[in-house]
Amino acid sequence: MRRAGQRGFSLIEILIVVLVVMMVAAIAVPNIFLAVSNLRLRASAGDLSGLMQQARILAAKDNATYPILYATRNGARIAYVDLNFNSSFDADEPMMEFSGTTVPASGTPSGSGQPTAYVLAGDTGSSSYDNTNTLGYTGRGLPCNYDTTTTPATCSTPVAKYFVYYLTDTRVGTAGWAAVVVTKGGRTKMVTWNGAAWN
Repeated sequence: MRRAGQRGFSLIEILIVVLVVMMVAAIAVPNIFLAVSNLRLRASAGDLSGLMQQARILAAKDNATYPILYATRNGARIAYVDLNFNSSFDADEPMMEFSGTTVPASGTPSGSGQPTAYVLAGDTGSSSYDNTNTLGYTGRGLPCNYDTTTTPATCSTPVAKYFVYYLTDTRVGTAGWAAVVVTKGGRTKMVTWNGAAWN
């Protein structure tokens, strides 16, 4: 009587397969995390751009001046259109929540390892308004530097410069950067930093 051959995998074959899977995972997982971080950053910039356009439309529709403000809601950073000028978020106001670890930057990026400030193509000015300024839209749908240091707040148009609102994230490694550019005419454009230039 002849015995049938053994079936199945040997321990060495299983260990080789496990080793190959671990090597592929070691290469793929950081790239997946980077892709997710980039996606969240771009999504937040796109949402902020959309909120700015919504504020522009509402301001023109209501013939009013509406600022876009930033706050924290349930532990998450948000941007909202302040429709009643009370400088705090109310449930009926348009808002967007920043994705994951994405937050508005404190201002124009500067220093070692950070991107250069964004310059709008064709701009001959020396600078732009940034996160340290409050963007508002007038009843004509034009952007303005919303000045809360006066009572009542003022919003003079036409603006002398365009706006660039920078976003960054706290990912592992080098932080990612995105920006929402608002032209003097009120149009918005989202750009991201690829490590060498704004795209």
